Amino acid sequence: MTRTFLVVVILAVAVIAAALLRRRVTATDAPTQPAGQVPTQLDRRDFARPEAPWLVAVFSSASCHTCADVRAKAAVLECAEVAVDDVEYTARRAVHAKYAIDAVPSLVLADADGVVRASFLGPVTATDLWAAVAEAREPGSSPEPDLGRHPA
Repeated sequence: MTRTFLVVVILAVAVIAAALLRRRVTATDAPTQPAGQVPTQLDRRDFARPEAPWLVAVFSSASCHTCADVRAKAAVLECAEVAVDDVEYTARRAVHAKYAIDAVPSLVLADADGVVRASFLGPVTATDLWAAVAEAREPGSSPEPDLGRHPA
């Protein structure tokens, strides 16, 4: 009687283990969501000087050292034609949420209608940033016209 009970228990444990193993092997992972995406359209009223023909928006965080470098490079572009807006996370959390910004620094260059013409995720050289802005403002002015553009 004890042997029969022991065999039944061992058999039950083996069946449960096999079922769990089969479930584990055949289970599929949930699909991942793309991270580090930049918006393709902005509402210019959410940013500084919406009347300016061009906007350079730097989505940043106060605790990010790379963000400070990108902000400094972008600040040089400020002029009558180009508004530069630092969208710091702590100060403007709602704007980060509205545009689903999940990585900083994220820099976008938008035209007067808010269409994003170029963008950079992470660090960017001043040369690449300035060339992308020049190309957007005057097509054909950069030897690398695709800087900051991402394939659709």
